[in-house]
Amino acid sequence: MSNVIDFLERMGQDAQLRHASQDEIELVLAGAKIDPELRVAILAGDQARLEIMLGHVNVCCLVQPGKDDDDEDPEEEPSRDGEEIAMHSAFGVAASVA
Repeated sequence: MSNVIDFLERMGQDAQLRHASQDEIELVLAGAKIDPELRVAILAGDQARLEIMLGHVNVCCLVQPGKDDDDEDPEEEPSRDGEEIAMHSAFGVAASVA
């Protein structure tokens, strides 16, 4: 498997290899001692097949920092979300009674 990863890394870093013809890529793959099934997937540009054969999947993650308690402005009015919920709830009850 490390041969495949090394080859893909090399292909990503080498512009000549990335834009090479199929025949040129086949020659490089043969020299890299990569299994025939993996060669076919690489030549086809079949990322999904490569992921399955290598046992990997793409994972995307977004981490966004939250607001620290220390960053709050002391003059800022506290949240009134609880009161707004109560008013909406009371309105819903009043509307359903009427």
